[in-house]
Amino acid sequence: MALSVSSSSSISASGFSRSSQELKAPQFGSFKLLDRPTTFVNVSSQRRCAVKPLNAEPKRNGSVVPLAATIAAPEIAEKVEVEEDYEKLAKELVNGSPLEIMDKALEKFGDDIAIAFSGAEDVALIEYAKLTGRPFRVFSLDTGRLNPETYHFFDQVEKHYGIRIEYMFPDAVEVQALVRNKGLFSFYEDGHQECCRVRKVRPLRRALKGLRAWITGQRKDQSPGTRSEIPVVQVDPVFEGLDGGAGSLIKWNPMANVEGQDVWKFLRTMDVPVNSLHSKGYISIGCEPCTRPVLPGQHEREGRWWWEDATAKECGLHKGNLKQGDAAQLNGNGNGAAHANGAATVADIFNSENLVNLSRPGIENLLKLENRKEPWLVVLYAPWCQFCQGMEASYVELADKLAGSGVKVGKFRADGDQKGFSKQELQLGSFPTILFFPKHSSRPIKYPSEKRDVDSLMTFVNALR
Repeated sequence: MALSVSSSSSISASGFSRSSQELKAPQFGSFKLLDRPTTFVNVSSQRRCAVKPLNAEPKRNGSVVPLAATIAAPEIAEKVEVEEDYEKLAKELVNGSPLEIMDKALEKFGDDIAIAFSGAEDVALIEYAKLTGRPFRVFSLDTGRLNPETYHFFDQVEKHYGIRIEYMFPDAVEVQALVRNKGLFSFYEDGHQECCRVRKVRPLRRALKGLRAWITGQRKDQSPGTRSEIPVVQVDPVFEGLDGGAGSLIKWNPMANVEGQDVWKFLRTMDVPVNSLHSKGYISIGCEPCTRPVLPGQHEREGRWWWEDATAKECGLHKGNLKQGDAAQLNGNGNGAAHANGAATVADIFNSENLVNLSRPGIENLLKLENRKEPWLVVLYAPWCQFCQGMEASYVELADKLAGSGVKVGKFRADGDQKGFSKQELQLGSFPTILFFPKHSSRPIKYPSEKRDVDSLMTFVNALR
């Protein structure tokens, strides 16, 4: 004789986003009544274990613990959980679609996983989750410094999908101490890391302690310097999950292998609501003081913390993407003497027969000349810099257009041992820096704009030559 109790449950608690279904008792499975004096016990269950005692800590987030069934005491072996090889799983899913990866993540972790939503094009994650037909949760970090458009977008997303976003806020005492001691805009002077740590990283850490997995909108093409190697799923190298300790949190990146333009095609096709800031030139969207529109020829991450000369533009939420050298530079908010990837191993850029590769003596001689035979346009660059890489095509095209015009076009690698000299003598602030050496003046003129398209650069040259 066997006694079985079955159920399906989906729970809606304040701040949780998921589909609502009728609450029923969880499934216990089949129990064999033993041929001996009857004893009564109370049994409840949680999803990850076959049987738990009733006096165990109740499931978080307002979960309903059903009345215990009254049955004869069974002899049940505890379910053994097999550890997943996530490196192997990442390889298996490397060619999977975002929808397939999202479905796998939600199937595997159920209520213990949530989508991290920043209020930008990662709204695609919510659309993919909806398309799976599975319940899902969404959380977001409200730093207190977001654009008004982003707050309106949050409200629009909640209404469009019929969900409630779980907002995480920074600790009020920590924010108060930071602002009282250093002011509202200290990040413009000493870097964004401290403010991001208080307003973003620590709230995220609290949110993830209640999860076993999370889903991000990271893509490889977002930041060639830090995100080019992210897998579709990984053991989170930085944060801890519900069980605590290293390896207790899994990080899913369903859009890792998708290009930005394909994300936007998907959003338009599915008629998904988007942040109105995108129509104003914003691509990567963060806090209002630290985000601005990008200009032609700029990489999307160049709209973030633009005043910093950083090799790795990460706020700390995805610090696990950084190699050891990158992380050190990130903490110092500078380029450092050498790039962590190894300067010698990075392929050179701005290669063209119409571009002169200047050495240190060559650039020094150019500085000393007061009467040059022809004017020069020179870019100070570092080949590992994603922003230099982003303007490579336009600068090479400009060099080809200026060939034979009487204007020489050159490049000078200004990182590593040459950085100190470049800062002191060549007005280097951040990479790339573009200088025009007039024909009859020794002092070079620094290109003031961040528009690095061919037309803008040509206008600059024509105005001075």
